[in-house]
Amino acid sequence: MGGKFPISGSIMVGFTAIDEYVNRCGRFSSEEIAIFNSLLKPRSVRKKQLLLREGEVCDFEAYIVSGCIRSYYIDENGSEVILQFAIEDWWVSDIGSFHERKPSLLYIEAMEDSELLTLNPARKEELLKRVPQFERVFRLMIQRHLSALEHRLIRTLAQTAEERYVEFIKQYPKIALRIPQHYIAAYLGMTPEFLSKIRRRLATQKS
Repeated sequence: MGGKFPISGSIMVGFTAIDEYVNRCGRFSSEEIAIFNSLLKPRSVRKKQLLLREGEVCDFEAYIVSGCIRSYYIDENGSEVILQFAIEDWWVSDIGSFHERKPSLLYIEAMEDSELLTLNPARKEELLKRVPQFERVFRLMIQRHLSALEHRLIRTLAQTAEERYVEFIKQYPKIALRIPQHYIAAYLGMTPEFLSKIRRRLATQKS
């Protein structure tokens, strides 16, 4: 499933970025960072390439160096329900499938050509044995992910469709500029036509 095209120089920048990420979570020596880097596996994926399909066991936790990834599932009506968009400096995985080694209910797809740094379960276990304090890094990563899902659930229950869209644009301005409107509509739980009406109404209010 991994891409075969050459890894660009941005992967080297990606190691610097991920090292900065983990150092925001704790203090690590240069030797500990070197161990971490040695266990990361670069992966390049093409736009529209699936990293994970429903029914597969997720074997990666991936830090996004560049690109945009989405996670979604197919509901009983055959419609895609988007759970997450993730861009640079975010992690993407199916946490439950990864840790419990159970088949996933999700699809994870690249929305742009993307470059990742990944850990599989064996390499992550080795990392935690050799540098136990990395447990804090992954705990904070999971907390960030769960916080985003919690906020999204609250917005879905408490806000109007227009309020959800405005909040999305404020919270994720970079993502909103990079993905097609129909994906934003699916994420917000509305049709593309209804989202177009909201956008026109907001544009009229600004003029």
